[in-house]
Amino acid sequence: MSYDIMLLLVVAIPVLFSALIPLFGKVSVFIRNFFALVLMLIPFLLLIIIFQAVQAGIPVDFVYEFPILEINFILQADIFSVFVAMASVLVSIVVLIYSFEYIKSYDNQNEYFFIVLLFVGSMMGIVFSANLIFIYFFWEMTALASWRLIGYFREKEYVRRANKTFIMTAAGALCMLIGFLMIAEQAGSFDLDVISAANLQGSAVNLAIILIILGIFSKSATFPLHSWLADAGIAPSPVTALLHAAVLVKIGVYVYARLFNFTIVPSEEIRIVLFSIVSVSAFLSGAVAFVEKDIKRVIAFSTISQIAFIFLGFISGGKFAFVGAMLFILMHGLAKAGLFLSAGIIEHKIHTKQLDMMGGLFRYMPITAFAFAGCALSVMGIPPFAGFFSKFLVIFGTVYDQNIIAALIFIICAGLTVLYTVRLFWKVFLGSQKKYPNIEKENWNSPMVLSVVSLAFLSLILTFSFGYLFYIANLAAQTIKGQGF
Repeated sequence: MSYDIMLLLVVAIPVLFSALIPLFGKVSVFIRNFFALVLMLIPFLLLIIIFQAVQAGIPVDFVYEFPILEINFILQADIFSVFVAMASVLVSIVVLIYSFEYIKSYDNQNEYFFIVLLFVGSMMGIVFSANLIFIYFFWEMTALASWRLIGYFREKEYVRRANKTFIMTAAGALCMLIGFLMIAEQAGSFDLDVISAANLQGSAVNLAIILIILGIFSKSATFPLHSWLADAGIAPSPVTALLHAAVLVKIGVYVYARLFNFTIVPSEEIRIVLFSIVSVSAFLSGAVAFVEKDIKRVIAFSTISQIAFIFLGFISGGKFAFVGAMLFILMHGLAKAGLFLSAGIIEHKIHTKQLDMMGGLFRYMPITAFAFAGCALSVMGIPPFAGFFSKFLVIFGTVYDQNIIAALIFIICAGLTVLYTVRLFWKVFLGSQKKYPNIEKENWNSPMVLSVVSLAFLSLILTFSFGYLFYIANLAAQTIKGQGF
């Protein structure tokens, strides 16, 4: 099988075959779950093969021309795109396994697994699309899937918050589409390679960049377009893990990097404004996380803050900052998914998300407590957990690129991360002992428990592979447009 067909299958398998999930669900829950897992594992294995090819310098792309529309469907793989795809699918696999136990007592299970697979496949479409029209097409597919997943429980308040998410992200996507059309008008094509070669500049291009960034910020929940993400915490915990860690909020930072690190160079004035926005987003969301009383909302605002770190690395534009941001996508995805999935275990056992009703849970769920602590240490950037190295590289790279003020603000935000994360762990697992009648004993054999343990383990063990990961990210950084590394 050729590499281009493999690349097509990475997108096509979860998108197309996810429609069979409801059919298999009518036959057997076990068959449905097994089929869903296979639809996730096959793309991951194909990505490993494709990664080896692109690392060896073999070009991997799939092209289909629509002669009537004069639009090319192009899937293009490089080290950066395959790395992000593998990180997303890896976390999604863990979330899927967790879901087998979490979702078994709820209605609409077949629809749930169908939408999750469609969601992940749409992410793969965004990551590998090398044409603005198809980036937008898959972007909107993720919006529809996330709308359905956030409103999974169908209650009025849940649906209202899902609608809020859809409206905010769809409005941003409309701005982005207008920006795409303006870029295509200037370059004469929607293809990223053609746009990159055109070296676009001027006021019209700057306006297009601003519109595109509005769309990106709406999807990645960046201030002031951030409020939908915390509200999305009413969704099932595996959904929030998928939205906040693996897929949805990472779409924006990836598209930013793909367009504005590899394709178009924003003006210095735009970069200064972006530094200001992400700095405010990081600080304000961290401050809110420190006072929130809902465990999932604390983690959600933490996500908003940490996403700003990734943006910082990509906006700074230098090699070290880019490498840190690229690795941050993986490290944050693993650790933050672990925190959300741990919150789901806690909610399942004590039936509340309110911190004031928690305390002393370490006694009842020590395994989850240790896994939560490992993931929290990685998010905080405490060595030897892998999150330390990516966060350090982002801040070091920002200083290296002489963006000193932004670096200082984010150092403060890193300290704030430590404060609200320690507060969260204390209030949940330590603190004053609460009474929990009929709490179930924690079970090692639980897929939910094993999932959070595996994420904490990966957050630690990747430290020993950080030299190789740095090498891979450095190879990706060497292809940044306009940089001479």
